Amino acid sequence: MKLAFAAALSALLCAPALADAPKANPLTDSPIWSDLRADIVGDIPIAEAAGLFEVEAPYRANDAATVPITIRQTDPSRPLRGAKVVIDENPAPVAADFTFGPAMAPVDLEFRVRVNQYSNVRVIAEAEGGHYMTGRFVKASGGCSAPATRDPEQALAAMGQMRLKHFGDAPGMSTARREAQIMIRHPNYSGLQRNQITQLFIGAHFIDRLDVYQGDDLLFSMAGGISISENPVFRFAYTDNGAPALTVKAHDTEGNVFDRVLPKDGQI
Repeated sequence: MKLAFAAALSALLCAPALADAPKANPLTDSPIWSDLRADIVGDIPIAEAAGLFEVEAPYRANDAATVPITIRQTDPSRPLRGAKVVIDENPAPVAADFTFGPAMAPVDLEFRVRVNQYSNVRVIAEAEGGHYMTGRFVKASGGCSAPATRDPEQALAAMGQMRLKHFGDAPGMSTARREAQIMIRHPNYSGLQRNQITQLFIGAHFIDRLDVYQGDDLLFSMAGGISISENPVFRFAYTDNGAPALTVKAHDTEGNVFDRVLPKDGQI
């Protein structure tokens, strides 16, 4: 009897950990995806991404406004050329459309998104042989309307500031393979948030184009939407070509352009 009780208790205690394991939340059936598919990718055939790349996302998000998503390539023999990130249930489902330069291969990219209600977060990637898809089901709600963390005046005053951080060589890679993080100050207003003083809606204002280069070589570009989180952060691995700096060019929906040269050694 005691053994049976102990086994049951152990299973109960382990259940949350198992539920939140990275691969415990596969894509689920989604009627809305059937409606979205033609508008987003047309009628191109899409195969399962098993063995080519994987997507990591929490089953239950701690903060629906900053849900971490990782695209990690598991088969380096077929570099990913680009990837669309789709959040089925968001008001604007296409969160981002990435293009990858050769130095990003194999892709290992993390960023943060808003999730408005329980939804599949899917990635449709292009590689040699066609298009491939996988993703995760995320339990989160209210991310697109969650209040901004900073006063609008402060947020706009800091807009365009950027930081680059390196984490040394990427694990398991050659010394030329590095891991970096770029943080961009921008409120990325979704258009669904309210000013906490006036209670009026804040107009949509977000980064709609981002290009990251090392020297003259493109690392990645992104066409972004309202689902990319406030103060976007991108963590990624890349092959260092020896250029002394990364150049980040960002454009937002108000026509602002932010060009920053970020030295790799951290000295400005």
